[in-house]
Amino acid sequence: EMAHKLIDAGHDLTVYNRTGAKTQTLAAAGASILESPAAAASSAEFIFAMVADDAASRAIWLGPAGAAQADLRPGAIAVECSTLSHDWVMELQRTLDAAGARFADCPVTGGPDGARAGTLRVLAGAEPDALADLRPILLAFAREIIHFGPVGSGTCYKLIVNLIGTVQATALAEGLVLAERTGLDPATVGHALGQSTVASPHVLYLLQRMLANDHEHVYFSAALRYKDAAYALQLADGHDLQLPTAAAATELFRLALDQGLGQKNSSIIQQVLRDLQTGQHHAKNS
Repeated sequence: EMAHKLIDAGHDLTVYNRTGAKTQTLAAAGASILESPAAAASSAEFIFAMVADDAASRAIWLGPAGAAQADLRPGAIAVECSTLSHDWVMELQRTLDAAGARFADCPVTGGPDGARAGTLRVLAGAEPDALADLRPILLAFAREIIHFGPVGSGTCYKLIVNLIGTVQATALAEGLVLAERTGLDPATVGHALGQSTVASPHVLYLLQRMLANDHEHVYFSAALRYKDAAYALQLADGHDLQLPTAAAATELFRLALDQGLGQKNSSIIQQVLRDLQTGQHHAKNS
């Protein structure tokens, strides 16, 4: 969706995707589809990447025919929009600096709906001159660009906010499981929570999914939720910080993955907690 917004804004795109079928609509919209990251990046003024995790990012930048192997245009700006570990982002910056490119980490918030609408929020870590050159391009798919500081700072914030989201999800799930156990009416609980001071947009979205037991329509998967939280805890560990609440919440999402639920919506954590508590309740009374 971000690529479509760039095309709509009049930019010429060369595109690589590991899954060829995903490029069909871009080709129909006028993008040139190439066979490798290096081919797509060659001579480009701006090079954008959006993938799931560190391993995928490493593959498209540094793997065989990776973008860092391209004949990079002098002064080109390489932009990582993926949510990655801070350690990897800094390693990638060093590699691309050596290759003669400028680098910015620009993870985004707003989800698929924001990408389609062109209303994402960019969380930028970049040198001021690079961001100034990037800004008109980013505004093709973003309504706001928040500059947190040098390279790596955008990633720091994205991991922090997603870690908070992990804690919110597990706290809401625990509250709803407790409400069930005490016999409260789910609809009444949902209405009251929706009017309460804890009703952030994220909590409201999760509340709707959990009350409906709708975990199949994936907006943000449990696997991605766990990945981002694990990267955030890695960041904290590197700064000699212990985050016990966040660590406990992350461990519950790891349990979801262990149960084969990683591709369910992250609201599945309610079912994980429900099953966990039911098992403990039965064991206690056996």
